[in-house]
Amino acid sequence: MDMDDLAWQASNYRGLSPRTVRLLLEHGHLNLVAQVAVDRGEWFCAEGAVEGLCQAGDFGRALSVMEPFVVTGWRAASYAKAGILLRAGRRTEEALDLVRPDDSGRASTTESRDFAEVLGKAGRIDEAIELLVPHLDKSWLLSVLVDITDGQGRDERVLELIAPLADRARRASGEEHRDYAFSDAQELQARVLERAGRAEEAIRILGQDIAGRRFLAQNTLIAYAELLARHGRLRELRELGDGQDAHTVLDIYAGALRRHGRVEEAEAVMRDAIAADDWVGYRAWLSSMLLAEGRLDDAIVVAEPGFGWYDCSNLLAPLVHPLLDRPEELLYLVEHPRVVPHHGHEEFQHWWRAWALAGLGRVDEAITVAGLDRPWTDPRIVKADLLRRAGNLDDAADELRALGTIKAREELCEILVLQGRADEAIAVHPTVAEQRAAEPRPKSVPLGVNGYSLEPPF
Repeated sequence: MDMDDLAWQASNYRGLSPRTVRLLLEHGHLNLVAQVAVDRGEWFCAEGAVEGLCQAGDFGRALSVMEPFVVTGWRAASYAKAGILLRAGRRTEEALDLVRPDDSGRASTTESRDFAEVLGKAGRIDEAIELLVPHLDKSWLLSVLVDITDGQGRDERVLELIAPLADRARRASGEEHRDYAFSDAQELQARVLERAGRAEEAIRILGQDIAGRRFLAQNTLIAYAELLARHGRLRELRELGDGQDAHTVLDIYAGALRRHGRVEEAEAVMRDAIAADDWVGYRAWLSSMLLAEGRLDDAIVVAEPGFGWYDCSNLLAPLVHPLLDRPEELLYLVEHPRVVPHHGHEEFQHWWRAWALAGLGRVDEAITVAGLDRPWTDPRIVKADLLRRAGNLDDAADELRALGTIKAREELCEILVLQGRADEAIAVHPTVAEQRAAEPRPKSVPLGVNGYSLEPPF
């Protein structure tokens, strides 16, 4: 284990993936995950084990799991150890010293951000704020400032710092060459005002900005609409949805009506909007709402006219995803005569239909529908996935064992966990070294005279 290995794991989600680690923990294998972290240098196992051990109050073991990673010098591991120390509640100075920049006055923006977050967790809020102040010319740090001060009684100080940046965004909206650096400053200002108990002031200030078109990003408009919704200002929200910003905020108004128990009104608002302006966003929202209300047929009828549009997945996928664990309804949807995807989306219908069939135990049909002769799929892995969805774990495991590739072994690991064979699952899963060795190597290019490539530049 070294920094290069750890960085590769973290950036590529390799080793035991976060999903596999979660599966192991969900099945009660915290001790095994902790052991694998240390024995095999598995970063996501270390993260998962530390979280589980800290939740159990076993901070000593959490530190012992993380220590080998800290020894490598990897920065992320040092921050993880600092987090454990802070959660233990007794070693604040040790935690801060572990990650403190060598020279705080010369710390980079990223180092200042990271250390400020640790200071915030340690309850040293004023120090965290002052560390960030010299770097607030970097707009992405403004949200960090807002986050670490939430609930810490420093809202007035934060508002002082945000105010000139929000004004800068307002002025930029009227300039020919707009500076979008602080496009989120106005919504962050409103957020801090709201949490400080000054929601009316937040609504007034942001409302004036919206009315005067003094904002840079659509997110500011969305933030204002959501602010109105949270405080029951449905009349103003309705007026906003009737204007030029209907595509952005009308669904927020309809959603607020639904949350207030006014489902029929929410439906009527969207049906009227579709009648006046048949926009895909309106159909997507209404069909998803109808599905959530248990009205699958009505949801299909609303979405169906858009299936012939260029990107029909915007309408079909929101209906499919909630049904992935409800195979009977999913099959009904994808086999409905109105559901005919166009423009190259047919393969999605095949996959969805195969998953539904497998979920109903109709594996042979699912395999046929999936079209396993397609060159971009490994047929045995696809077949194993369908068998797994059908609950045929033994058959799925046999397929993957016979294949024996790195990917097959990763999939087999999860199936073995589901079968209650966690130790065997870990033994089967490829090591980080094996995964890295199996990565495709960059293509070597023959060199010509003076080192220039002999291949064409296209």
